[in-house]
Amino acid sequence: MKFKQTLFFLFVTFLGFSQQTEYVDFKTAKADIVFGDLTQKEVSGIISYEFEVLKDVDSVFVDANNFDEIRYRLDGQFEDSLYNGKQLIIKHPFIANSKYKVEVVWKTRPKKALYFIDWLNTSANSGQVWTQGQGKYTSNWLPSIDDMNDKIEFDLNITFDKDYDAIANGKLTNKQTNDSTITWSYDMQAPMSSYLVALVIGQYGKKVEYSKSGIPLEMYYYPDDSLKFEPTYRYTKQMFDFLEEEIGVPYPWQNYKMVPVKDFLYAGMENTSLNIYSDASVIDSIAFIDRNFVNINAHELAHQWFGDLVTETSGTHHWLQEGFATYYALLAERNIYGNDYYYWQLYEYAQELLEQDKVGGSTSLLNPKSSSTTFYKKGAWVLHMLRERIGDEAFKKGVKNYLLNHQFKNVETNDFISEVEKASGESLDDFVKYWLENEDYLYEDCIESLKQHSKEISRMFELDQELMFSSHSLEYSVTRYWDKATSSKIKAHLFSKAEINIMHDSVFRKALNSNDIKVRQVIAKSLNKIPSELKTDYESLLNDKSYVTIEVALFNLWNNFPEDRNKYLNKTKGIYGFNDKNIHILWLTLALLTDDFEPENQAIYFKELTDYTSPKYDYSIRQNAFQYLLWISSCAENCEENLKQATTHHYWQFSKYAKEMLKNR
Repeated sequence: MKFKQTLFFLFVTFLGFSQQTEYVDFKTAKADIVFGDLTQKEVSGIISYEFEVLKDVDSVFVDANNFDEIRYRLDGQFEDSLYNGKQLIIKHPFIANSKYKVEVVWKTRPKKALYFIDWLNTSANSGQVWTQGQGKYTSNWLPSIDDMNDKIEFDLNITFDKDYDAIANGKLTNKQTNDSTITWSYDMQAPMSSYLVALVIGQYGKKVEYSKSGIPLEMYYYPDDSLKFEPTYRYTKQMFDFLEEEIGVPYPWQNYKMVPVKDFLYAGMENTSLNIYSDASVIDSIAFIDRNFVNINAHELAHQWFGDLVTETSGTHHWLQEGFATYYALLAERNIYGNDYYYWQLYEYAQELLEQDKVGGSTSLLNPKSSSTTFYKKGAWVLHMLRERIGDEAFKKGVKNYLLNHQFKNVETNDFISEVEKASGESLDDFVKYWLENEDYLYEDCIESLKQHSKEISRMFELDQELMFSSHSLEYSVTRYWDKATSSKIKAHLFSKAEINIMHDSVFRKALNSNDIKVRQVIAKSLNKIPSELKTDYESLLNDKSYVTIEVALFNLWNNFPEDRNKYLNKTKGIYGFNDKNIHILWLTLALLTDDFEPENQAIYFKELTDYTSPKYDYSIRQNAFQYLLWISSCAENCEENLKQATTHHYWQFSKYAKEMLKNR
């Protein structure tokens, strides 16, 4: 027995120093997934893998992290359950160039990657289950392969309560109705990395549009949010059609699905053919102005080519996924909003990278430990600069060949650069060293590029220089800046300057009377102390079709003019704002702090505000409520219990916030 354990230890140690993809290639996977006690987060099933052995070897493994039960049957005759807590070890004298089939039976209660939402909460409308694989986490709930270099064709059968919808990668090929459940069968026709396997269970409505190429675009929504469908999914078909044409490679999967979920860990995730995204992006027409799904939708859609069709070999080449998705999402938005929008976004990326550089955070784009800002924003800038250098035709040809020649495979940066060099007929060694390998952020190069291609941004820098070196009075110079500004973006930029603190009221009045919602929003944020001469003009901000503007204006007016607090509260009563109820939660707080406002309803308002801290609400609503209750020193017993519960929330930033609040009380 001791001898067998020693061999097992040696085998596991050996696995740590080699890549399984060197000697085995998993081809297909067919999984039957069943859920047990949802309050205990139970999932179980059978997954059948077909694989080919490339070299003689005595063992292969399947990743499975902290499973309660797991065993296998190889080729229908060899059974065992050799398991080390991380891998299920399949011991057998495997022969090179031979094919095998293994069935894995499992049961587990995953601590990550598969999330069970609201099943303990009897007051919630409905529960959800959703996945987030993110690199290598799928093996926490599904026996799979953590190595993204092994691509597998996955087909999923999901059995669940018939009152719910089950959504997964690929095409729905069958719905079998059982006594109290439905088995949903999904088919994939091409391989993908295991981290992109995904499913969602919940209660949804669905509408379908078709792209020019005939791809079904399946857009899911909560039944109660049918009126938010159009603003949420606005421009989806236009972006899809644009990206297919711009990239030059047909969309590689059978359909494209978009599904909102509660308490998601990120804005969205590019699971193959299935964009799971945070329901914070489910918005009405007013919210569309300040917070919409367009960029997230375009980003995750671009990933279907860059990340899903071709996948990085390692973190060193992560920019091939995030930089490309950021860049192509921006191109899709340019197709909607125009060139000025495109260049202003690049300018904002440049400012974000500059701020990172100022605190010593700049790194090479090929550093696997680089920040998201580097991978996303610097990566997008590199592609923009590369296209400028070699021209549209060579750039598009290089990207197309890169995708076609490496489709359904894993890639490194050299694979992309090589294709672009072939398409352009020139060496890019100097470009790679300057833009990809260089640790410095090349801010001046970026700004010079913007000045050359954007008249608006060039104009902004000219006006900045005039203001900085003007020999005239500040009032004259600022007024001149405003009058010469050619766009709302430049006008808004003016109010980001230090001179704003001593600017003459007449310029603020011009801005407030501009009827430009974005400029007015900047004024709402800039004027914390409102001059009495601007009171009437500032009050008009409460009429703007912007939840951000209304929230800021309500607080500033309430704070500056105590004598009119009742008027402002009556004006904004019943406005809830975004999905995080930003305006209403502020309103409740201010109502509680206003002594003579509806004293008969004070207890009702306090109860409602406290109730928003409970687990039945999205973490963003809860955090808003906690923030205001702590601000007014009114986090009583129920609030504190909910704060303690929040420390165990799966969204780490929210749980961290709760822990810090408890610590500082």
